[in-house]
Amino acid sequence: MYQLSEKDFGTPARESENLVSVEIDGIQVTVPEGTSVMRAATEAGVNIPKLCATDTLEPFGSCRLCLVQIKDRRGYPASCTTPVEQGMQILTETPRLAELRRGVMELYISDHPLDCLTCPTNGNCELQTMAGTVGLRDVRYGYEGRNHLSDAKDLSNPYFTYDPSKCIVCNRCVRACEEIQGTFALTIDGRGFESRIAASQNEAFMASECVSCGACVQACPTATLTEKSIIAKGQPDHSVVTTCAYCGVGCAFKAEMKGNEVVRMIPWKDGKANEGHSCIKGRFAWDYANHKDRILKPMIRQSINDPWQEVSWDEAINYAASEFKRIQKKYGRNAIGGIVSSRCTNEEDYLVQKLVRAAFGNNNVDTCARVCHSPTGYGLKQTLGESAGTQTFKSVEQADVIMVIGANPTDGHPVFASRMKRRLREGARLIVIDPRTIDLVNSAHIRADYHLKLKPGTNVALISAMAHVLVTENLIDEAFVEARCDSASFRDWKAFAALPENAPEALEEATGVPAQQLREATRLYATAGNSAIYYGLGVTEHAQGSTMVMGIANLAMATGNIGREGVGVNPLRGQNNVQGSCDMGSFPHELPGYRHVSDVTTRSQFEAAWGTRLQAEPGLRIPNMFDAALEGSFMGLYCQGEDIVQSDPDTQHVARALEAMECIVVQDLFLNETAKYAHVFLPGSSFLERDGTFTNAERRISRVRKVMPPKAGKADWETTMALSNALGYPMNYRHPSEIMDEIAALTPTFTGVSYARLEELGSIQWPCNDSAPEGTPVMHVDQFVRGKGRFFITRYVPTDEKVTRRFPLILTTGRILSQYNVGAQTRRTDNVLWHSEDRLEIHPHDAEERGIVDGGWVGIESRAGQTVLRARISERVQPGVVYTTFHFPESGANVITTDNSDWATNCPEYKVTATQVTAVSQPSEWQKNYQAFNRRQLALLKGKPAPESALAEQQ
Repeated sequence: MYQLSEKDFGTPARESENLVSVEIDGIQVTVPEGTSVMRAATEAGVNIPKLCATDTLEPFGSCRLCLVQIKDRRGYPASCTTPVEQGMQILTETPRLAELRRGVMELYISDHPLDCLTCPTNGNCELQTMAGTVGLRDVRYGYEGRNHLSDAKDLSNPYFTYDPSKCIVCNRCVRACEEIQGTFALTIDGRGFESRIAASQNEAFMASECVSCGACVQACPTATLTEKSIIAKGQPDHSVVTTCAYCGVGCAFKAEMKGNEVVRMIPWKDGKANEGHSCIKGRFAWDYANHKDRILKPMIRQSINDPWQEVSWDEAINYAASEFKRIQKKYGRNAIGGIVSSRCTNEEDYLVQKLVRAAFGNNNVDTCARVCHSPTGYGLKQTLGESAGTQTFKSVEQADVIMVIGANPTDGHPVFASRMKRRLREGARLIVIDPRTIDLVNSAHIRADYHLKLKPGTNVALISAMAHVLVTENLIDEAFVEARCDSASFRDWKAFAALPENAPEALEEATGVPAQQLREATRLYATAGNSAIYYGLGVTEHAQGSTMVMGIANLAMATGNIGREGVGVNPLRGQNNVQGSCDMGSFPHELPGYRHVSDVTTRSQFEAAWGTRLQAEPGLRIPNMFDAALEGSFMGLYCQGEDIVQSDPDTQHVARALEAMECIVVQDLFLNETAKYAHVFLPGSSFLERDGTFTNAERRISRVRKVMPPKAGKADWETTMALSNALGYPMNYRHPSEIMDEIAALTPTFTGVSYARLEELGSIQWPCNDSAPEGTPVMHVDQFVRGKGRFFITRYVPTDEKVTRRFPLILTTGRILSQYNVGAQTRRTDNVLWHSEDRLEIHPHDAEERGIVDGGWVGIESRAGQTVLRARISERVQPGVVYTTFHFPESGANVITTDNSDWATNCPEYKVTATQVTAVSQPSEWQKNYQAFNRRQLALLKGKPAPESALAEQQ
């Protein structure tokens, strides 16, 4: 239930141009047509007792507490299910209503434990509150008859308990699972007195289809479903609104606190991205901030074979600065650089790129967006003029057709997926383009109209075939194209698309998608009304990732599906601040706001503000940094909040590059895989210990608010500032709000953004400036940012990563619901109970051919390396394709990914790796070396020297 001053109106708000005026207890109130009597009363300041009603769910009318009297009507209708009508006269308090309500409440209490003093929700229980509200003072029925007081608790879920003895069968949890989450994991089992909530087919919660999103716990009005953190810690005494630090949805939460301790995280109803919903990660997996593995003291060492030494902050900062100065003196100004984190705030990312440009004196700065969504930035900038998605998440509620390409929203962006599933249940059509059978293809009350199960690496062939259908079947929105798009580029694209070589039939062998199925899906997208495209890393992490992004934009422009609600081109960003890190100028060729470093006017603006000269040439990208390190010209790295050893492709190449460097400074929460190669470790701060902002996938800037002091003594922005000062470039911000003021002064799309404005509006979608003082929910409404939309030819070029007799299978990678990115946070929570290791999905045919059994060990070998995983035999993958996640470092998923990358941005081709899979009985050589190296680094962390053979073993 909502706590600490959350107001509940009982039923959802209705939208209507028609207004209705009614009188409630003598008070006149005017509301939109369709509004319930209960909500109208609440808006008038009249609170009607309720138990089964809440404003996040459709009215149900089962508890019978909210009865009212309406003039000239018989009986006592439920106010939650009764819509207002013009001129209604309603009474909510009469002697008869009071008698009825007490009678109803008496029945509830007669089958409810009277253990309020020891109940974990004591003082925050709606049943308890309503008993007081209706004036119940006695229960006549006693407990002599049948009751449910001895029903056994279900304690299987690590995050919440289910106590059926306290269940009043209000159905709120079942409805929340259906209406909000869309999993349909709960039901009412039994009839009459035997009715009880059940998970799936009377299974324990952990064994059921429940995804632990917390919607049922949130909806429960009693202690039936209760967070274990509440049971352990008691009720919170205050709350702070902040933003989740997991995926790119950017859910708003209320951190409910006791002093400086988080008791629980409650999704905030006024959060525009999530509207009161959450997933397992944001709702429950936050206690990694208190994990014993956190490093809370700065540490230094001269060699990665030396024991770590704990030192003061000043000593660590000064040592890092002196090493960077030494390296630059020896190797030149361009011999060091920095990596910006998509997990850090906008303000922290801005400071890191400023540190590199102003204090290091070069442009050697890059971000992890390089390895995920850099093709999005390039492709959308070229076609539409802005490096970001076009819509709000809420826009999907207006879509008639939803096309999901290379994304798995139910696992990667679950809160948005729930919103999408609601729209699909309402009748929207669905096209899924993915090599794998993701949950959206066929799940509860949802079935894709088309699943185009293409072969990995053939995205561009498929999008060109779709373009061919548009052109040759006259499905182009000619009026839109003529008014909004560049005519010359459109003519060239149209001629290219019409070529016979781009016909679905010509490309069917390459893509593996039946031509007729592709034609039908394209017609649906082009003709069924509002059509929206949502895509993920299955689009961008390819050798032709940028080409595919441009192909998606071509499709949207050609059909006029851009510039209004319910349509658009929508990248689903993986991490919480991928969009923000890019906005802040974290690429080596761009200053904040996506302006090229070579532009004299832009550069002079920053030089004047920063008081220093800036390089006019782009710096090194992350892959270039590695190559330069091995060549001996790049010797120092400041890495904030990223684990490049685990997340970047060809792990062994990355490790060799880091070994070649002379000073690596890692700033993070834990001694991650990259930190094992570091010479300076600076403790990081969790999102609970920071002030700042994140920018989500819909360009929404939201506040991150500090709920507890930084456990290591400094927030990340303070650490970067201290390093800059030690290097001789002064930074003296007193609060992140001052950093945002500087960002706004130098970045046109952020001109109107300030902390004061964010407090006023809740959140803001950029661009926010004089032209859009409250932000821009939908982009490209009247014209494209670049003026005329530009079409690009998308010629299919097969990847260099070819299957052969030696490597006959294609490996593709992705994420799973319970884990996040490299798993540094989620692996240190109870989420490991759902997913404790990365496994290799393999089709039954391929498994049988190789003698592989489910759960057995398999070796995966590619041209880059080899590793060993357990097998999961599954028809979710097609024959010839294998799939794994990358959440656990010991799995070595990126040991086998190659250094192939996107032609425009160097985004790695994670989704296409030619492999061979065989049954094995022991770890790979890489894993043996990893385990040995890991043991040594843990010993060094404890201050023990490494054995003399450490370096040799490591290599």
